[in-house]
Amino acid sequence: MTVDTRLMTADELLQMPEDGYRYELVQGELRKMSPAKRKHGRIAGRIHVRLGAWVLERSLGDVYSSDTGFLLSRDPDTVRCPDVSFVRTERLEEADDFPSAPDLAIEVISPTDRYSDVAEKKDEYLRAGVQAVVIVDPRRKTVTIHRATGTTEVESVLTVDDVVPGWQLPLSDIFA
Repeated sequence: MTVDTRLMTADELLQMPEDGYRYELVQGELRKMSPAKRKHGRIAGRIHVRLGAWVLERSLGDVYSSDTGFLLSRDPDTVRCPDVSFVRTERLEEADDFPSAPDLAIEVISPTDRYSDVAEKKDEYLRAGVQAVVIVDPRRKTVTIHRATGTTEVESVLTVDDVVPGWQLPLSDIFA
């Protein structure tokens, strides 16, 4: 029996036929992603709607859903799909391929996620230049903001003023 150990590239991932699944590419390894369950989808949707409305009304950039992959590194390639992400207007790209790292990446931890996998993903975002990575943990009802300079536990209102000026989201709205 032979095992195919060849790594996939981001370009090959783009060329894959649509099969109803979402994929991420982690150091060239293709990973199939399970569909989100109700609570995860509801929380990500609330964040997406509130962030998207704020950004759109102020022409600050674009907000993306978990369907969008971002190219974080090459050779081997890593393409990740944050649950919600934001790219400032001045960094928007016109090409129709995987954009480079967003300015803000938000991950909602699913019941099947291992904390070590979420930490790995957070580290990849930060190495790629993401300014803030927000980790929402529905089980613990916590929100943590990670930056290259350190970590902040959110007490009651999620804000990332240096990335999305003026935007605020009470934790009670996230976990309601």
